[in-house]
Amino acid sequence: MTERAPSPPALEPTSRRWALLAGASCLLPLLLQLPLQIALTIAGAGIGVGVLSWRKPLPALLRLVMVLALVGTVLVLTRFAIGRDTGCALLAAMFALKPSETYTLRDARSLIGFALFGPFATFLLDQGPLSLILGLAAALFALATLQRLAEVEARPEPGRAVEPALSPWQRLSAIGRLVGIGLPLALAVFWLFPRLGSPLWGVPERALARPGLSDKMAPGEMVDLMNDETVTLRARFRGATPPTSQMYWRGPVLWNFDGRQWTQPRWFRGLPPAPVRSSRVLWDYDLEVEATDDRQFVALDLPRAAPPNSRLSLDHGIYAEQTLTSLTRWHLQSSPPVNYEPELRETMRRAALALPEGYNPRTLALAQRWRRELGSNDAAIVERAMTMIHREFAYTLTTPLLGRHSVDEFLFDQKAGFCEHFSSSFVVLMRSAGIPARVVTGYAGGYYNRIGDYWLVRRSDAHAWAEVWLQGRGWVRVDPTAAVAPERIYDTLADRAPGASGLFGSIGAVTPLFNLSDWMRRGWNDFVLGFDANRQQRLLQPFGVDRLDSTRLIVLFVLFASVAGLWMIWLSSRGERERDPVLRAWHALGRRYRRLGLEREPHEPALAWAERVGKARPDLAIGLLQLSQHFSDWRYAGGQAGRREARELRNELVRALRVHRPGRTGERR
Repeated sequence: MTERAPSPPALEPTSRRWALLAGASCLLPLLLQLPLQIALTIAGAGIGVGVLSWRKPLPALLRLVMVLALVGTVLVLTRFAIGRDTGCALLAAMFALKPSETYTLRDARSLIGFALFGPFATFLLDQGPLSLILGLAAALFALATLQRLAEVEARPEPGRAVEPALSPWQRLSAIGRLVGIGLPLALAVFWLFPRLGSPLWGVPERALARPGLSDKMAPGEMVDLMNDETVTLRARFRGATPPTSQMYWRGPVLWNFDGRQWTQPRWFRGLPPAPVRSSRVLWDYDLEVEATDDRQFVALDLPRAAPPNSRLSLDHGIYAEQTLTSLTRWHLQSSPPVNYEPELRETMRRAALALPEGYNPRTLALAQRWRRELGSNDAAIVERAMTMIHREFAYTLTTPLLGRHSVDEFLFDQKAGFCEHFSSSFVVLMRSAGIPARVVTGYAGGYYNRIGDYWLVRRSDAHAWAEVWLQGRGWVRVDPTAAVAPERIYDTLADRAPGASGLFGSIGAVTPLFNLSDWMRRGWNDFVLGFDANRQQRLLQPFGVDRLDSTRLIVLFVLFASVAGLWMIWLSSRGERERDPVLRAWHALGRRYRRLGLEREPHEPALAWAERVGKARPDLAIGLLQLSQHFSDWRYAGGQAGRREARELRNELVRALRVHRPGRTGERR
């Protein structure tokens, strides 16, 4: 009969807790990057599975049902869209169910190996410093757990109480040594391995869109943005800085209105930019744009030209050649226009006057009455509308959902709202009066970070304004919201400063702390995320080397990689310091006899070694034989004395081993 293979060692409770906590630490950074509803669902499932399967394994059928249920829930929450965020959510879901089959040492190792994919998947969704810190902490915790599992497996007595042989400091030191072995080579690869100007492959798109500007504006969509303090861009001006009242960051321009929402005609993107005559005022600045998973990004109104690797559309929207899946940097120049498209083509005029039939009759009647009263003076109609808004309207984010005739309800009944209502209603009013108009979305204002000397624009700065076309001037920016509440647009109120609102808003140190933390984040973006092929080639500019070509980079990489390899070999060959003081002193004794050519062989017992030395050097026989006997008694026959007495015997043996010094022939020490 064939013998059955021995079953894997069971996982005792303490080690299982270690494995589950290590897995949870690896899952945490990934959950923080998933949508809240999906993250809470997966976290709840993981906790539930861990509790239910703690004492005994779950039935296979139940595990199958749980897998199908959780995977189905994730797919429903992602609307069955396929993308890298959906893939990461499914990975997290699979890992949340893994504790239901973790009962042996092999299972625990499998769990940790699978869990380490969590921090790696996190970097597909976010490359910020917090994700890196949590990922590194999780990886170190996983290494510590693997080290503990190895100690447990190495114990000769299965029934023996399982206590860690290493103190926390010793365990941390051992892991730090492992990290120190590979860190120099990793740094050499990051800084010196030649980078390509463009990637060989792309990152899959997200299935769920990031919050931010889009090519449409539907009722209530901008409210979520205006309550989101997430940073969308940072701008540093190289010279003059525009006043905040001129900080309009131009984004999607919306032309089409169906009675409820505004949209952007996609075919306009392929048309050349409209002619514009810029003023002498020039704003020269650098933009650091956070990932948007879109190609369009904003620029200060009005950009003079598109930066490299991007293009301008008809209405001066800027579109990158590649989807902005990570942080990007752009150098731009903008100027206020003197006239912008002074001659409006008939196709564009019809698009800028189009209105759906059967909507907003009171607005149409008001506009026609103004036209009869003011004649062909379009500027006077614009002025009258702005005066009415300034006198009769109020700003608020708390508004009821408007009905079919949304513009009528806003202009004649509600008379309170935010930029979405003001810009949409104003453009409809202008079109009803026969004045070409369109909605422009983007951001307005900004927050100045004094520590970093740059401007910060957040999603809460999202804004919508109008542009009207006037004879001889072309497109002119008109902001009806600013006529009601300019302080809500340009960040001139103290409570609009980052961190000034909320639970800790009354603490004066919150805003400086925010400035410091965002400045550090910007440094991370510049030092790590922004380290591309161009930055790498200029790495040694401070040392007088203007540019590093590929050949020089390869030479430097080989040089530093060789040094790192030698460091790895040296550090690995040193071995770990023996923790037991008796064994440490015994091995040191063997090294002292090596100088005489009488060192102990690795397989040689202590007494046999002493007898061999005694035959070669009778003058050393008695002393070494006594030490070897004491060492053998301590090593293999211990446990008879009490703890205090055993400690005294151990210390005495260590002292005796340390003072024994074999001399040359005829010399005794």
